[in-house]
Amino acid sequence: MLILPAIDIRGGKCVRLLQGDYDRETVFGDDPAAMAARWISEGAQALHIVDLDGARQGNSANREAVRAILGVVEEAVGAADTSGAQSGFVTELGGGIRDLASIDEWLGTGLGRVILGTAAVSDPDLVNAAAEKYPGRVWLGIDARGGKVAVSGWLEGTELDAVDFARDMSGRGVAGIIYTDIERDGTGAGLNVEATARLAAAVDVPVIASGGVDSIADVERVKAAAASGISGIIVGRALYDGRVELGPMIEAAAQS
Repeated sequence: MLILPAIDIRGGKCVRLLQGDYDRETVFGDDPAAMAARWISEGAQALHIVDLDGARQGNSANREAVRAILGVVEEAVGAADTSGAQSGFVTELGGGIRDLASIDEWLGTGLGRVILGTAAVSDPDLVNAAAEKYPGRVWLGIDARGGKVAVSGWLEGTELDAVDFARDMSGRGVAGIIYTDIERDGTGAGLNVEATARLAAAVDVPVIASGGVDSIADVERVKAAAASGISGIIVGRALYDGRVELGPMIEAAAQS
């Protein structure tokens, strides 16, 4: 099981929001690249990067900060090959990626994979085109509130059922899905393993759980539901607050 430290960027800084609320922001560092270096030094084999400004305004807004993170990864583990692979290290980016030109741009920089969320709702055909052009490198981000998909940086709700949407996008070629329970994100209430497992059981691609991680107990709960297809966990505020340490979390995830 993969553990992915989250690096959420707003205004060039490393931040965390509470339940996706831009008015409830905590700044954890002025240098997202330095944060990436820290997680790599503590054993990270993956980084989950979110351009929060991009998600809100609809285009990449923190290019410099994201490129600096990718530079840190390249220095630590080597340059990516043409598939985006870097010695088994995973880098993924979501937020403001809304067209094929943006996907081309990011996947040409050494980024491993892009995450489409709002664009997948507004332009489903983009998913087909991107997944065909970049097999294995286009993932779907489902941010859900009450089981319904939210878009535009979680600011707008829809009537799309998260599981139905996952099935549709899986059929369009996404390589995997990141499922975030917005109501738990940043709260430390624990992952919504039950909802994530239901969604994972409904599709034939790997699913990563996100939102509300509080302790290593979340790892054990996900492992107990591993047969459903949950393949990883994104952890954010709990790392930054010091409630969990990355090394022990990675070790727990690796144990059979």
